[in-house]
Amino acid sequence: MVTARSLLLLAALLPFATRAAAHDHWINHGGFRSPLTNEFCCGNNDCFEIQETQVKVNGVGYDLAVPRETVPYTEVLPSKDGKYWRCRRTDGSRRCFFAPPLSQ
Repeated sequence: MVTARSLLLLAALLPFATRAAAHDHWINHGGFRSPLTNEFCCGNNDCFEIQETQVKVNGVGYDLAVPRETVPYTEVLPSKDGKYWRCRRTDGSRRCFFAPPLSQ
């Protein structure tokens, strides 16, 4: 029988399971480096998918809704799975940003 305590424990552990799965990902295994700083894109628990509805293309790059920032085209890496990904440092600043190819 599932108890409220079991559900709370599961809810508390779920974010860590998701981060671990995302960390063991094509970004981590690809050896990708930031075009701006040349540092590796993937560190501990730092890459996450950004929903397409949270990204807008502008004349100079990509506007992200959360966190609110603009990523210049010169700092964008190609996404291997056709999704948007942002990798961050421990202070929350962007390490790398991956985007699918722009449609012609």
